[in-house]
This record gives sequence, C-alpha cells and structure tokens, in this order.
Amino acid sequence: MPVTSQCRICDGIVQEFFDFGRQPLSDAFAEPARAGDNEFFFRLATGICTSCSMVQLMEEVPREEMFHEDYPYLSSGSSFMREHFGKLAERFRTTELTGPDPFIVELGCNDGIMLKALADAGIRHLGVEPSGGVADLAAAKGITVRKDFFEEKVASEIRAEQGPADVIYAANTLCHIPYMGSILRGVVNLLAPKGVFVFEDPYFADIVRRNSFDQIYDEHFFFFTAQSVREMAKLHGLELVDVERIPVHGGEVRYTLALAGARTPSAAVAELIAAEQEQKLTDFATLESFGANVRQIRDDLVSLLRELKDKGHRVVGYGATAKSATVLNFCGIGPDLIEFISDTSSTKQGRVTPGSHIPVKPPTEFAARYPDYAVLFAWNHAEEIMAKEQDFRDAGGRWIQYVPSVHVS
Repeated sequence: MPVTSQCRICDGIVQEFFDFGRQPLSDAFAEPARAGDNEFFFRLATGICTSCSMVQLMEEVPREEMFHEDYPYLSSGSSFMREHFGKLAERFRTTELTGPDPFIVELGCNDGIMLKALADAGIRHLGVEPSGGVADLAAAKGITVRKDFFEEKVASEIRAEQGPADVIYAANTLCHIPYMGSILRGVVNLLAPKGVFVFEDPYFADIVRRNSFDQIYDEHFFFFTAQSVREMAKLHGLELVDVERIPVHGGEVRYTLALAGARTPSAAVAELIAAEQEQKLTDFATLESFGANVRQIRDDLVSLLRELKDKGHRVVGYGATAKSATVLNFCGIGPDLIEFISDTSSTKQGRVTPGSHIPVKPPTEFAARYPDYAVLFAWNHAEEIMAKEQDFRDAGGRWIQYVPSVHVS
C-alpha cells in the first residue's frame, strides 16, 4: 500500500517515492556536552503530487524549530555568493527599480547580502527575516528589517505602511515554507500591478540528474520545477513569465511571477517545461531510479570510508553544511569514520554535527595537520574550495566527493 499525504499546494494526493529515515534538524549544531539531549528527529521522506506534480516532504517540521535566534547560516559566507547577489542587485536596480520611489521587499533577507547594495543606492527596501540573529546582522549594515515570517497578514501590514512593491524577491527561502497559500496570497496583495515576484531555489531536475540527494533536508519542503511552479502560480492569480538556470548551490532556477496577464511569458518558460517533460521528471519510474542511485551512493561511500579506516588513513570532512546532515544520518556515518569536519562558520565551530555528533573545527585545525582524505560536503563550492586549499592537494591530500557518484580526486 503506497504511503500518501495531502498536497500543500493543491490538496491533491502526494505519493511517497523515497524515505531517508530518521533525521535531525540540519542546523542544530549542539555543544559536545549536550549532544543528544532532547534532540529533535523526524522522518525525512519525499513524495510527488499526482495532480500538480509538486515534489514535497511528506512530513512538516515546525518552522520555529528551524528558523530562530541562533540560526547559523550566513549568505555572505561565500565569495561566489557575494558576487552572485551583487550582480542581481544591480540588475534589479537597472531594470525593475527604475520608477519614481521604487520599493523592493526580500523574503528571508538573511544577513542582508543582496539588499545592502540597493540600500546604499538609496532604494526603498524591506527585508523580512524571522531568524533574529541574522536579521540583526542585516540591520547593523543599515538595512531596514522586519523580524517576522512573511505571510498574508504581514504582507497586508507592509502594503498599508509602505505601499505596493515593485519587486518581491526570495533566494533559497520559498522552498522552505509549507504554508505556500498564505505566502502567495500575500504576494498578490503586496505586488504592484506591473511588479514581479522573483525567487530562486534548488531545481528538482538537477537534483535527479546529479543524484544530489543531500539537497533534501528539513529546511527544504518543496522541490520546484517549471511545470509545478506554473501550476502553483495559476492557483493564486499569478503567472510564470520567466525562468533562468543559475549555477549556484548545485543547480537552481530563478523563477519570475507576475499578476496574471500583466506580462507576456518568455519563450524560456515553454522550453524548460518541454525539457522536463522529455526527461520524464514526474514519471514514477524516474523517481524510483533516482532512489536506487541514492542507495548506491550510500553503500559506496560507507564502503570507501571503512576501507580507508582499515588501512589507517585519516579522513575528515570539509564544510559542515545543512545538507551534510542528510548524508551523514542516512549513511550512518559518525566520528568513527570521519574524525572532524572543518568549517569557517564560528557559530558551528566547537560544536558537533546534528544526529551524527562529529566535531566541527576551524580551518586552522584542517591545515595544522592535513588529513589523507577530505569528504567535500560543500561540493557546490568545489571550485572555490579546491583553489583555496591547494596546499592540501600539494601535501598529497585527496578529495572524496559523492555527487553524482562516489569518487576520489
């Protein structure tokens, strides 16, 4: 009997296609002495709606558990991402924010990496950020921030106070939010007649193509495709008018929505949907094949790590990313196989990884005595990291990667 749930987009039937088992909160890095104390776990499983084709988690984690005062992720931590958001801010400034007194709202502005350039240019703006710690960092940069979860009621209050928004933007935020109906009703309420809602999130077609299963974790509730976003938009009086593939976080798509009939959809929308149909992305056979590939990666990675340990090699991890929680806990990898994980984030250093309880140490520990092998959990920044860590390679160190398959470089 197939496991099903109700679609959070259209109320259709969601059929489960993969179960990652018991998983912790991906950003719950605990102090070593408190590791395992009242640790929150849930069943991480994915399904696809048989009506609107939206891929989504089968179980929802309460938002307050994930996005809180101590949320550790900082968007500005990568030079590549700083450049990415800088270019986008300039693009908004010169294309969509050109009228008299333009206004932009960012959902999940994090530490203000994108809005900073617009604020410096004197453009009226507002960041809506529920995680208090990173919201304070944005405010310290001179950015106007509202500490809140964006939803219909909040959108109405913003419109009453500030007027309509020419641009509403979200980066790696919309896929986090199960209560999509309230979000999109808020967008429709807040958006100016010719305004746009632009969001970028991991692209499910790339996850399947690359076997990048670690993109699936507690904070990612929805996994978008052009087809499912088009259907979602229609249900709320919006229209998908543009799509753009962007080379960040292992493959994302930037979607542009407008009020229905306000703009003419670009040819890119139909082209990407046709490509998805050709890939048979929503066929259950495709999803089952993806699941088989994931299990093979798990088996190969654990086998390799055990073999290296038996031979006396030192193995550490690189990048205590949120997505590493899925890999470590699904594969059952702990400190017996990976000595520690090196990470640049001071909020994670001195703590242990969620569920697997592997120590997190600063890069100075990595460089003090290079290991024989390093598992690259931050594989989406591989080029940037490998260039920075050339000394590790020169010392004979080798990288272990698991996307699209387990390999040593």
